[in-house]
Amino acid sequence: MKYVKYTGLLLTIFLFGFVTRTSDIYFEISKSIDIFGKVYKEVVLNYVDEINPKEFMIAGIRGMLSSLDPYTVYIDENQQKDIDLITTGKYGGIGATVGIKNGKVTIVDLIEGYSAQRQGIRIGDVILKVDSIPINKDNYNKLGTYLKKPAGSEVVVTVKREGVDDNLIFDLVSEEIEIKNISYYGFVPKNSNNAYIKLSGFTRSAGYEMKKAVQSLEKEKKVKSIILDLRGNPGGLLDAAVDVAEKFLGKGKLIVSVIGRDPNRIQKYFSKEVPVAGNAKLAVLIDGGSASASEILAGSIQDHDRGVIVGTNSFGKGLVQSVVPLSFNTSLKITTAKYYTPSGRCIQKIDYSNNEVFVDSSLDKRKSFSTDHNRIVYSNGGIKPDSLVSDETDSEQIKFLLARGMFFKFASFYYNTHPNVNLNGIHSEKIFSQFVKYLDKQKLNFTSKAEKILAELTDVVKTKNYDSNVISDLKILDEKFQKVKHEEMKRNSAKILNEIAKELAARINGRKGRITESLKYDKQFITAVDILNNQKEYNRLLALSE
Repeated sequence: MKYVKYTGLLLTIFLFGFVTRTSDIYFEISKSIDIFGKVYKEVVLNYVDEINPKEFMIAGIRGMLSSLDPYTVYIDENQQKDIDLITTGKYGGIGATVGIKNGKVTIVDLIEGYSAQRQGIRIGDVILKVDSIPINKDNYNKLGTYLKKPAGSEVVVTVKREGVDDNLIFDLVSEEIEIKNISYYGFVPKNSNNAYIKLSGFTRSAGYEMKKAVQSLEKEKKVKSIILDLRGNPGGLLDAAVDVAEKFLGKGKLIVSVIGRDPNRIQKYFSKEVPVAGNAKLAVLIDGGSASASEILAGSIQDHDRGVIVGTNSFGKGLVQSVVPLSFNTSLKITTAKYYTPSGRCIQKIDYSNNEVFVDSSLDKRKSFSTDHNRIVYSNGGIKPDSLVSDETDSEQIKFLLARGMFFKFASFYYNTHPNVNLNGIHSEKIFSQFVKYLDKQKLNFTSKAEKILAELTDVVKTKNYDSNVISDLKILDEKFQKVKHEEMKRNSAKILNEIAKELAARINGRKGRITESLKYDKQFITAVDILNNQKEYNRLLALSE
C-alpha cells in the first residue's frame, strides 16, 4: 500500500510540475504578445515619421526570426508561388532560368519545348524589359513576379544579344511549366553499360522520375553500374528523398530518422519497395552544393554501403522544415526537427544555438558511427566522400575568367556571330586566339598576386625617392610578369577551350548538351567511372568481401 501511495504522490508531483511549466510558457507568450502589440501600435501611430504598418510588422517578424537559423523564415504572399514550386514542381512561366552575369540580368538556361526556347530566346541574352517594366539588377528580385504569370498570359520580353546591334523583342506566352528533377540520363560512355543520372531537385515527382529513368535505360541495354550525380542539388522534400532512396536500397532498409523537440518521438522512414536499380554498382557524386534531401539520400547509401560516394564534402544541412499556413496567404517556414542517417548521425555543419561550425579539423568534437560493413563515418560537417576528389582548377587565371563570366559571354558572342558552330572544331588555336582578342576588347585585366606585390613595391620606391635605376629594374620585372601571364594563358589553353566548349554545347543542345560535354573533362565523374570499372577498388572502398 505504501508503494501505491508513494507512486501516486510521485505521479501527482510530476503532473503538477508539467502543468506548471506549460502554464508558465503560455503566460510568457501572452505577456510577450501584449508588449509587442503595444510597442508596434505606439510606434506606428506616434513615431515622428510616417510608418508603413505592413512593412514595419514584417520587419519585426524577420527581426525575431533572424535570431534563429536561416531556414526559419516568413513567407509573404509574393513568395507563396516559390513554395508551390518546391512542392509541385510546376509554375506558370516562359521556360527560362535567369541570373545576374556581369551586373546584368541574363538568361542562363532554357527549358526545352517551352515558349522562350521555341520562339528563339538564347542563353546569354540580357533582359532589358518585361512588358513595359525596365529590368536591371536593382529590381531583379521582383523578376519572378513579372515573368511567372498564369498560363495563357502574354509576356513581352525585350533583350540585348551579344554580337547583335539592335534590341530584340519577343512576344511570349506563359505556360504551365513542369520542372524535371532529372535533367539528364543516359549511358556514359555511350558504348558502356554505365548509366549516368543527373538529379537536380526533390519535388514530389522525383521518385517517379528516377524509376522511369532506370526502367528506360534497362530497356535499351543492361545497366551494370550507375553514377548518380547530386552535385549542386540543394534538396527539397523529405518524402521525395525517401522515395528516391527506395529505388536503390533493399526493401525494409532504414533511410532516415526525424527527431523534433521531444527526443522520445522518433519518426523513422523505411524502404517499402524492391529497388528498381537492383544490384547495379553505384557511385554518388556530391559537392558543397549538395544539401538537405541530397544528403539524406547520400547518407543512406553510404551508411548501408550501397554505393561509393565521390567528390567533396556536402553542404551539411541536417535540419527539417515544416511550412505552417498563416492568414492572408502567408506562411511560416520553421525548423521543426533534425534528421539522422541510418547509422544515427546528424550531419548538420553549423550549430546555430552555440554558433559553432564543424569542419574536418574538429573531428575530436564529432561523434563516430559505423556503416553496415563497420566503416567509420562521422556526425556533423556534412557527408564526407569515400573518395575525395576536387574538381576545382588550380589556375588563378581561369578562376578569374570564370568569376567574370568570360567563357559564358564569349560563347554567346561566338554562337551569335557564327551560324554553323561545330563542336568538333572548337579545340583549335584559331578559337583560342579569338578568345584572347575578345578579352582584350573587354579591357579585362587579370592581376596576379606577384603583380600586386610588385605594384605595392613600386609605390614604396616612388614615395621614398629611390634611385631611378631601381624603378627601371621594377619596370623590367613588370614586363617579365606580363610575359609570364601570357605564357600561362597559353599553357591553360586546353582548359580554356574546354570551358568554351561546355558553354557552346549549351547554346547548341541546351541543358543536355552542357552536361554531356562537361562530363568529358569532369575529374569527379572520370574517377567514379574508374572506381566502378575496378571491382577490387570498389570492394575495398565499401569493405565488401572478395
